[in-house]
Amino acid sequence: MENFIQGLIVAFREGLEALLIVVILLKFLDKTNNKALKKNVWYGLYSGVGISLVFGAVLMVISSFIGGLDSTAKLWESTASLIAVILIVTFILWMINHGSKIKKHIEGKAALNLTKGGIFLIALFMVAREGVEIVLFQFAGKYSTLSILIGVALSIALVMLIYYSLVRIRIQTLFNITLAYLILQAGFLLGYSVHEGLSASKELGIIASDNPLFGKAFDLSSTVLNHKDGAIGIPLYIGGGWYSKPEWIQFLLQYSLTALLFGYWYFDRKSAGASGGAK
Repeated sequence: MENFIQGLIVAFREGLEALLIVVILLKFLDKTNNKALKKNVWYGLYSGVGISLVFGAVLMVISSFIGGLDSTAKLWESTASLIAVILIVTFILWMINHGSKIKKHIEGKAALNLTKGGIFLIALFMVAREGVEIVLFQFAGKYSTLSILIGVALSIALVMLIYYSLVRIRIQTLFNITLAYLILQAGFLLGYSVHEGLSASKELGIIASDNPLFGKAFDLSSTVLNHKDGAIGIPLYIGGGWYSKPEWIQFLLQYSLTALLFGYWYFDRKSAGASGGAK
C-alpha cells in the first residue's frame, strides 16, 4: 500500500509538470496568434510519451533478463537507482532555479523557436524528460503500474480543470509541496541504491560480510517505527523514505543529499527574496 501511494504522488507530480508545460505552450500560441502551430505541441506531446514508453519497455526487458540472478539483479537495481538519482537531482535543481518563473521560461523558449520544428522539439523534450523520470521512479521504487496510471490521470484531470478555468489554484504552492516530496524521494532512492549495492556486493563476495560498511546506524525494526509494518514507520516511509534499520553509509548519504537539496532551495529562495527587496 505504501508503494502505491508513493507511486501515485510521484506520477501526479511529474505528470502535472509535463501537462502544465503543454498548457503554457498552447496558451502562448493563442496569445501570439499562432494557433496553426498548436498541432505541433500535440505532436511533441505524443512523441514524448512514446519515447517514455519505449524507455520503460527497454528497462523491463533488461530487468526480466537479469532478474533470474538475485545478486546481479540487486546490483542492476542499485546502478539504475543511482542513475535515477542523478537525473532526478538535475531536475530538482532546474526546478529550484526556474520553478518560480517557469511560465516565462517556457514562453521565452517558445518565442525564440517559433517554428513548427522549434515548438515540436520544446514540447517533445519537456514531456519526454518528465516521462523518463516517471519510468525511472517506477523502476527504482518498484511502484505498481496502476499507481502510476492513477497519478497521471489525476494530473490530467487537474490540468484540464485549470485550462478551462473551472478551478483556480496557486500553481506555485502546489509545485512547492510536490517539489519538497520529490527531494525526499531523491534521498530515499540514493539510500535504496546504496543498500542494494551493499547487499549485492556481499552476495557476490566483493565485500566481506564483516566489513564496517555493513554496520547499522540503528535498529528500530521491532518497534512502531518499522518501515514495513510499523504504525508510525509506514507513514514515515511513504512521506520521507524512512528506513528502520539502515547501514551507516546509507543513512548518512540519504539524509546528507536531502539536507543539501533543501538547503540549496532555502538559500535560493532567500537570495531571490533579497534581490526582489533590493529592487
